Amino acid sequence: MRSRVVGHSGLEVSEFGLGTMTWGRDTPPEQARQLLRTFHEAGGTLLDTAAAYGNGDAERTVGALLRNDHHRENFVVATKAGFVLRGKQRVVDTSARALLQDLDESLHRLRTDWIDLWQIHAWGSAPLEETLAAMDQAVTSGRVRYVGLSNFIGWQSAQAATWQQAFPGRTPIASNQVEYSLLARRAEVEVLPAARALGMGFFPWSPLGRGVLSGKYRHGVPRDSRAAGHFAWFVEAYLEARSRGIVEAVAKAADGLELTPLQVSLAWVRDAPGVTAPLLGARNQQQLEQCLSTVGVTLPDAIVSALDDVSGGPAAGRTPELDDAS
Repeated sequence: MRSRVVGHSGLEVSEFGLGTMTWGRDTPPEQARQLLRTFHEAGGTLLDTAAAYGNGDAERTVGALLRNDHHRENFVVATKAGFVLRGKQRVVDTSARALLQDLDESLHRLRTDWIDLWQIHAWGSAPLEETLAAMDQAVTSGRVRYVGLSNFIGWQSAQAATWQQAFPGRTPIASNQVEYSLLARRAEVEVLPAARALGMGFFPWSPLGRGVLSGKYRHGVPRDSRAAGHFAWFVEAYLEARSRGIVEAVAKAADGLELTPLQVSLAWVRDAPGVTAPLLGARNQQQLEQCLSTVGVTLPDAIVSALDDVSGGPAAGRTPELDDAS
């Protein structure tokens, strides 16, 4: 697996990251162990989690695996703060007090002394300067090496990054993490342009359109799929007519290239302008192996152009050569 630099920072990560949102719930510890081993053997380094995933269980699982099965230094561990479960209610709290408490609890669950990439999970109501000051404090204390954002829209990303750049000695924002796929290209409107202008890396979550772009929903909802269980609300948004048309176009391209729809969809996202590393949300070994088979796959320019057109038009930032070829 190739390495990529995160924006204008000195941080390097693998071309795909391993997401852990289902760990501790849909993905039990033994299955997570297999996933991490397979990902590491394929050259993967970026491991993305969050305090909110499984109410901390995902971080606990990651921490146990890094302590017992792997060398911590082999991974770029990214986690998030500011979006937590209090009682039975999910709360966004980006105050300095809450963020730094989240950080200490994440370090404890992950059984590590530092976080490679600490991300604010969502835009909150606390003053932005307070949120950013907490990020600076986390870095100067040695508990965090790089900081990033998650689910910040364009103007929010620009405001945060510009604030940090305006004052000497403040920690630059290294990255943003937002949903992005052939079924969800809204990030191209403002988020990706802001990232490019301000030197931030970009991590797409749900690069397979919440699983729909794998093609498994073309003829119905499989019993073992997320759409058949507690994640039905998450998937149903991409089961409407427009999405079905895009999925069929992806399937047609895959047939012509002797690839799978999953490979075509992931390769398109990974190589889209401004993308650093898509996050793979595989729940089991078979899904992860299918995703990792995309390593080394490059789509022809004509196919990229056709997929751009059917899903919303040319992606901003494509090279002139590719635009000419279309």
